[in-house]
Amino acid sequence: MPAFTVLNGNIQTRRARVLAITLVIIVFLFFFNNSRLSDRTYLASTPITQSSNINGGTKQPPQANQDKDKELPIAHGEPDASADKLKADADGQDSYRNKDGELAKQPADASRSPGSSASSSASSSSSSAESKAPSSSSSAAAAAAQPPSPPPPPPSSEPCPSFENWMRTRPGPASEGKRKFPLNRPRPECRTFHSPAMESLITRMKSVIKDPDLYRLFENAYPMTLDSMVKWRGYANASTDASSDMELTYVITGDIDAMWLRDSASQVYSYLPLLEASDDKDSLASLWRGLINAHSRYIVISPYCHAFQPPPESGIRPTHNGAYVHNHPMPAYDPEKVFDCKWELDSLASFLQLSVAYAEKTGDWRFFGRHAWVDAVEAAVDAAGAMRLGTYSKDGKVEKSAWTFTGWTNRGSETLTNDGLGNPIRENGMVRTAFRPSDDACIFQFLVPANMMWAKYLESASEIMAKLDGDRARNLTAAMREQAFGIRQGIDRDAIVYRPGYGDIFAYEVDGFGGANLMDDANVPSLLAMPLWDFTRSKFKLPAGKRDYAEVYRNTRKYVLSDDNSYFMRGPVISAVGGPHVGPGKAWPMAAVIAAMTAYDPISGVKDVEKEVEEQLRMVLDSTAGTGVLHESVNSWKESDWTRAWFGWANGLFGELVLKMEAEEKKKGGKGLLAKDWQGDASASTSPAAPPPSR
Repeated sequence: MPAFTVLNGNIQTRRARVLAITLVIIVFLFFFNNSRLSDRTYLASTPITQSSNINGGTKQPPQANQDKDKELPIAHGEPDASADKLKADADGQDSYRNKDGELAKQPADASRSPGSSASSSASSSSSSAESKAPSSSSSAAAAAAQPPSPPPPPPSSEPCPSFENWMRTRPGPASEGKRKFPLNRPRPECRTFHSPAMESLITRMKSVIKDPDLYRLFENAYPMTLDSMVKWRGYANASTDASSDMELTYVITGDIDAMWLRDSASQVYSYLPLLEASDDKDSLASLWRGLINAHSRYIVISPYCHAFQPPPESGIRPTHNGAYVHNHPMPAYDPEKVFDCKWELDSLASFLQLSVAYAEKTGDWRFFGRHAWVDAVEAAVDAAGAMRLGTYSKDGKVEKSAWTFTGWTNRGSETLTNDGLGNPIRENGMVRTAFRPSDDACIFQFLVPANMMWAKYLESASEIMAKLDGDRARNLTAAMREQAFGIRQGIDRDAIVYRPGYGDIFAYEVDGFGGANLMDDANVPSLLAMPLWDFTRSKFKLPAGKRDYAEVYRNTRKYVLSDDNSYFMRGPVISAVGGPHVGPGKAWPMAAVIAAMTAYDPISGVKDVEKEVEEQLRMVLDSTAGTGVLHESVNSWKESDWTRAWFGWANGLFGELVLKMEAEEKKKGGKGLLAKDWQGDASASTSPAAPPPSR
């Protein structure tokens, strides 16, 4: 009996200890899962005052948190607590792979109407300069022919849902074509930025695009970033920056509440046709300047990082990213400022592209001499310059790399070999980059399209720098042009490879030792997209004996759009370039849009441009699974299997394509694909499933 009593007591004690430990673990996990990176109090925000409606209607919503009681930094940037998932990943899951299948399952409700394009066109007033459509998209006669827009409907008393939840309701009215696309634009009072120029354009394009489904896709897609992704705009705090008139803009990538340099630049760049010079704080020009300033600040902080947290002035708390725990870039980064850190050269190139576009369109050169733009360019040029160093010195010693990266992961594309160095490269003038624009690790780190884009915009941005005063600007101008010339030399020497059946083509990646990765990826910059930044022409010094890059591009294009490209996805739903980010079988509609846009450039060598554009456009139109937006990727054999519906980058590119089509069709008297009926099935003559060229 005594022995039994002791034994029984020990068992009870052990059970109590186990229960206590289990309870502690549960409590710890609960608080850890619901915690944020920091609860620190931010400096007082200085939001831009929003303009009221010209008719006394709704005001533009605040550009910071738009949710009730301002409890969480959700607004339109991230699914709220009722959504079926939170993106980005305390468990290390890849949010890009998520899919909201219920979007495709719910029928459109024609009785539901958040307001037509006409009614929403008067949702806010801005500067008079921006209130008219640009000359490239309209004329005075066309504008005069348009009836005046009716006043907007009164604002709803209902709170603004997250954009993903809004799309799940399939708001109406449905388009009148066979596809029955919903009208996904948020209610006017829920949109994150109001551009009268955009509303005028959407209204005008209804008379240009005759097919109701194609028009609805344009109506949903082109304004998506302005409608739902401009999460905050305001001014820098005077206590932390040289002056308090430094505009700031925070643009999220969609379903992930963080700002990618490349994505945000590309999303806003799509609105270049609408950009006009303006000092108005509610103009598109102000939004553009704010984004350049935000990029400048981030690049100075961490030039090797690619995605960033909200500005502290916004009052939006940083988003937790589980990657901070299992990724180890060196130098390390501050997770309250940086969301994720992968060295992607195209991020810096996109910053310069955004800067050059603003300067050339507005003529506002003085802007670049203020605030932090020169500091950012210097940081970017220095960071890229440090990564031109080869793996080995002349005497064979391993050189110290300015940046390394290792990750604890089950995906090979999420870490680098050789303890974070990546595969060796031989110095040739090009810039080594660890990750592609898809955020996947490079195999050979001289990523050719990223180097092309960086070289081109170094040259273009050097013209801005040359207009600024001082020795620093002059020295930077020379350094930018020298680096661009060195990159062009390296591309000419190592990046052109002979491929049987095609001739000389551009490799996607090279290492300087003779290694080459022959493929292309859907994400821009890509080999297919090269004409978009006009790499083949330059007013600056070019390598001696430069090859005929136009011919090399034509050969490359044929290769990229064939089965010989290991990441060209072919199927009855859509045939387009994909990539390893979401894997084999998933084509990216973005790549089909790029194929259509570049077909208009003479360098493409496309003989029947209208046929090529028609093929690509039909695939995009027929691969939305009834959602009325472009997805990140679509299964080439199953339309309902897709990733990411809230993807501003691809949708903005689609809008660019439609405006490009209109401009080209005007040259031919206005008849063309935009006047076409797209309700019939694709004919065999337009099928993209032709066999690859014989070898």
